[in-house]
Amino acid sequence: MSANLNLASESDEKVFFYENPEGAICLEVRIDEETVWLTRQQMAKLFGRDPSVITRHIRNVFHEGELDKEATSAKYAWVQIEGGRKVEREVDHYNLDVIISVGYRVKSLQGTHFRIWATRTLRNLLVRGYTLHEQILIRQGFDEARAALEVISGTIREQELGDKPSQYAVELIKKYSKTWQALWEYDEDKPITSPNTKPVIEALDYSAIKEVIDIFRQDLATKSEASSLFGIERENALKAIIGNIEQTIFGKSLYRSREEKAANLLYLTVKDHPFIDGNKRIGALLFMLYLKQEQISHQLCPDALITTTLLVAESPATRKESMIRIIMKLLI
Repeated sequence: MSANLNLASESDEKVFFYENPEGAICLEVRIDEETVWLTRQQMAKLFGRDPSVITRHIRNVFHEGELDKEATSAKYAWVQIEGGRKVEREVDHYNLDVIISVGYRVKSLQGTHFRIWATRTLRNLLVRGYTLHEQILIRQGFDEARAALEVISGTIREQELGDKPSQYAVELIKKYSKTWQALWEYDEDKPITSPNTKPVIEALDYSAIKEVIDIFRQDLATKSEASSLFGIERENALKAIIGNIEQTIFGKSLYRSREEKAANLLYLTVKDHPFIDGNKRIGALLFMLYLKQEQISHQLCPDALITTTLLVAESPATRKESMIRIIMKLLI
């Protein structure tokens, strides 16, 4: 598989070229807004299905409420040769969430290859340009700011310069310096590179997870808090999510830390709707169980877990990477 970069005009859009391992499929893939985009015709070529089949599956993905059409589709200019001349038209494109959903439905192995390629390509774009030197400068900048605030704070206290609101403001700025850094990193789309992240201890076990969900269903049913559809898996969708999280490239895990896997487990279980009913509750439970399995210490009280889960559920699909970073920040 290969990807050749071709920058498009003055926008942030980029065009890559995807080839499957056998070299039989070559697609021009648009990358924009932190995700990849394909047309229906391109998906038909990727999955080896008739375009009408792809159209039907896309329609069902939106009709069943699995994904939000407005958040996961967009129109981009597409140049076609018609009657010997170039014609530019606005063509519907669909992002990686839709591509993956259609891939599950048509049960295409090519979908797995493409997902791995797309995830790796997006990750490379995310970290490209952030050199070690730049990270050191950023770190030094925050350390110097903290030091300066300590000097200012000390001067206010010792010489009684400024009123009480000024003193309070300085203390707040000092106390929540990590908060300002985290919010800045979010705005700048900085990757999570904390020394506190650690490698995974144990892989996710699909059979064990299914047993946990059965126990959970029985417990909720006794309290009349679960329908008969609670925890019923959609066509091995949970198994596919676990496969996504545990996937490897060249013998190395795609997700390099236990915190990254935990964040993706919560996000994908809540957003991809692998169950007919109970996705948010099951996602929150599996997330907490994984934190315990991997011995990840955290400060998530029940209310914080509710807030985090609902934040994921209500977030637009285009902000997936941002949500993953937020969850990782909570853990780190």
